Amino acid sequence: MEFTEITEKEYTKFWEKHPLKTFLSAPEISKLREKNGWITYFVGVKENKKVIAATMLFAHKRHFNSYEFYSPRGYLLDFNNEELVDFFTKNLKEFISDHKGYIFRVDPYLIYKERDLDGNIVEGGVDNSKVVDHLQKLGFKKVPTKNLEQVSWMFSLGLEGKTEEQILKEMKPNTRNLIRKAEKFGITVNEINYDELDRFQSIMEETGARKGFSVRKLSYFQEMYKLFHDKNEVKYFITELNLKEYVKRLKSEIKEKEEKINNLSDAKYNDGAKKNLTNEIDSLKKRIADSEDIIKEQGKDIITLSGSMFMLIQPEVIYLSSGNYEEFMKFNSQYLIQWELIKYGIENGFKKHNFYGIPENINTHPKDYGIYEFKRGFNGYVEELIGEWELPINWKYNLFKLIHKIKGD
Repeated sequence: MEFTEITEKEYTKFWEKHPLKTFLSAPEISKLREKNGWITYFVGVKENKKVIAATMLFAHKRHFNSYEFYSPRGYLLDFNNEELVDFFTKNLKEFISDHKGYIFRVDPYLIYKERDLDGNIVEGGVDNSKVVDHLQKLGFKKVPTKNLEQVSWMFSLGLEGKTEEQILKEMKPNTRNLIRKAEKFGITVNEINYDELDRFQSIMEETGARKGFSVRKLSYFQEMYKLFHDKNEVKYFITELNLKEYVKRLKSEIKEKEEKINNLSDAKYNDGAKKNLTNEIDSLKKRIADSEDIIKEQGKDIITLSGSMFMLIQPEVIYLSSGNYEEFMKFNSQYLIQWELIKYGIENGFKKHNFYGIPENINTHPKDYGIYEFKRGFNGYVEELIGEWELPINWKYNLFKLIHKIKGD
């Protein structure tokens, strides 16, 4: 075996066929990192001139001309091949040391333990505890959850071998009903182009301010578009509703319910049905009044409800970012966006729809359990990754750790 720097072309060819690939390890990400001051290296292991292991490596100057090294979703290799892992790590450590590195961080795209819909460990399922133990033997230290750069718990829905009808049937009834209502309302899911990304950014900023999370700059979404859109690997969507058409639908629904009431006899046993229909009519009238108020307030018929960003790199569709205008959350348009992309995944041969990040240890019902509840309604399973690990390269590692601790970083 030979450890060596490889070309971006060699890395790309290897990445494209590797089972652990994801968008964060895509070579295009190097262009994004480089704009933020990172240096890119592609390194690998060759056997008989063939690449059998590789990783994309980023370096950033931190302290006293020393560098932090990071491999997002690396390594790309068989983690069960301990000889290969040992060889790669030993040589990678030397490579980083030779390039003035003091720390190496990595967060493999590898499942830790297989879990079910509720986040409970599946007996006899996938278990990569041996991989975790081996990393620790090599000197890797587990990074605390609060310091993670990438998500380590996800929720996914398997698409392989399934039909739209089957997936719809297996959803929670409430999720299925909300999708059907959104369709009935006439909500549209529209892909937007580069020049419209400011609309998506506005939605994200409103959501971030409301929920207290930081939002990436417009330049990030624009750069991701430029890097991945030509290959159909990133898509941005906006949901919209034509309120005038929506009001027409509501009025038509009222007419249908009024006709049902008129067709019911005055018999006592029909009183309950009449009352229910009357209550439904009152609710529809309220929706009409609310919609007409929005038209007056907004000064337009068509309103924007929500936006979402998806990465579409085989074998998965990843629901990466999203936001909603709070006043229009009642239309539940995010359910429809997910359904449209699930259907897209089935039509285009993707193996799973990844709803992405959820709180860790979800089976203990943490405070932000609601994020998971939305995703759980589509049915699927929890994925716990092995997490992020850091490898000390030399004595500077402990020194810089101490400095950060004193500073309270």
